[in-house]
Amino acid sequence: METALDPVAQGNFYQKQLACRSRIIAWSHRSRFDLALRLLGPSVTRLLDYGCGDGTFLAFAANRVKEGWGADISGKQVADCRERLASIPNLQFCALPDLEVPSHARAYDVVTCMETLEHCPAEAVEVVLENLVRLVAPGGRVIISVPIETGPTFLLKLAVRKVAAWRGLSEYRDYESYTLGNAARMIFAGPATAITRPLHDESGLPVHSHYGFNWRALRERVRAHLTIERTHFSPLGFMGGWVSSQAWFVCRSRGQDRMGRNSPGPRP
Repeated sequence: METALDPVAQGNFYQKQLACRSRIIAWSHRSRFDLALRLLGPSVTRLLDYGCGDGTFLAFAANRVKEGWGADISGKQVADCRERLASIPNLQFCALPDLEVPSHARAYDVVTCMETLEHCPAEAVEVVLENLVRLVAPGGRVIISVPIETGPTFLLKLAVRKVAAWRGLSEYRDYESYTLGNAARMIFAGPATAITRPLHDESGLPVHSHYGFNWRALRERVRAHLTIERTHFSPLGFMGGWVSSQAWFVCRSRGQDRMGRNSPGPRP
């Protein structure tokens, strides 16, 4: 367990998530990182975390990777990661536009994109997915996680957030309220269910909160770009996602098998 003096534990998202005063929120995020590491596997040559935030996942994975890269849209986050995690020699951080350099194309045997796509406007989702396809090496894997905000989980998260706001946790105090109609749509949501999602300004960029996010609809958009080999859930994944917080898609580029060879087509 990281200590308060550990540079990893000083990350802003680490403090809000893994060090959250709400035990259930901290447990949910700890379970998320545990599953991410299991999906990553014991040894990776080159890992890219697309939308790396405060670099917590890369720091946890550093002993499993030969070379780890974190990229984020926030220059402030990138600068903080470079300074705070400078003692981990096999990690590097860059801004998202830096990934357009040809040396990054098809360069990573694993590309992760965790808790990012739910915040992107529709057009940005397509750009991110196109980038993930461009960056992953032939035969490599793309691992995507997004929050579950539908079904029974919707009700559980609503209750947890209300309690967190009551306890004074600032990140939950101003969370948007659902009308009864929209709440019902989220509880019974299918892949085509959509409600209007407000946009917020974050450092000059339009972003969504988790409000109205439909992971099943996002999965269909992922399938338009990548082959989804497996879907996982955390925590309590054995329940098939009914009371889990996150959905995970383990993907590969279309038309490639595990060895990076061209595949004749999808298996039955």
